[in-house]
Amino acid sequence: MSFARAAAADAQPLPQPHATTPRPHPPADDASGLVPGLPQRDPYQQQQEQQKLPDRALPPNIPRGRMPQEPEPDRPLGPVRHIELVPRSEVQGEGGAKVKCSPSTGPAQKAVEEFLEREPDGVQSPEDCQAIRSFQRAHQIEPATGFAGPVTGAVVRLLRAQKDPNHDQRCPERTVRVVCVDLNRQLLWVQQDGEVVFRPVAVRSGRPQMDTRNGTYRIYWRHKNHMSSLYHTPMPFAQFFDGGEALHGVYDDVYAGAGSHGCINLQFEDSEKLWGLLDRNDLVYVWGHKTGV
Repeated sequence: MSFARAAAADAQPLPQPHATTPRPHPPADDASGLVPGLPQRDPYQQQQEQQKLPDRALPPNIPRGRMPQEPEPDRPLGPVRHIELVPRSEVQGEGGAKVKCSPSTGPAQKAVEEFLEREPDGVQSPEDCQAIRSFQRAHQIEPATGFAGPVTGAVVRLLRAQKDPNHDQRCPERTVRVVCVDLNRQLLWVQQDGEVVFRPVAVRSGRPQMDTRNGTYRIYWRHKNHMSSLYHTPMPFAQFFDGGEALHGVYDDVYAGAGSHGCINLQFEDSEKLWGLLDRNDLVYVWGHKTGV
């Protein structure tokens, strides 16, 4: 392809997400009535609580002239804990039940059974429980009691997307980089010229009433060690694309909570890698609707 034709292709506007696209049915990992399966009061959790959801900043005051050298963001104190949501009767520790293998059928039961190549009947069995426990241990999901809750379902969804995240062609292909943000599956990846150049990772988008807006955007400002102007909490590796909404890292688990205040939250390590790949004017394409929690 000639340079002129490639430039013309890149100049084509990206399709806007259809305004009348119906909201998808609630996903299999709807967490209604479930609670965190472990108490979370360790020092690392305190850091998470202090620094969680630091988003929906006001549109930043972009300084004129050359930015001084930015300090590196504080790093997490330890690995992120993926805490599964479970029935209240199966909460572990501090007076809770000591469930070794959950007898309960979880909301993501059938999806997890299919992924683990078990009979997808959507009903928990002792054999299903043991297989799900092994999967949870391998992916640092706690408590590993075999309950197929929303966190286990979300990890399965992420793993399924690794091979071909854009199999339904919802994110447009361009010769320039496009950040694809799939709110339906709560996933983000980057593609360029038909190739995935940043593997799919889990994200947390806006909570109900604070939805992340669909649309096509460009990254217009990047600030490695940003502080939220509304919440006065850190937004590491912030890359602003729509007013005060940014792609940025968080210190808590992106699978936890009902959602952000509008930004696209990534695990700290994922946001750091994404920072190293992207630049100003890179395209961001957002579609879908967050459902479930």
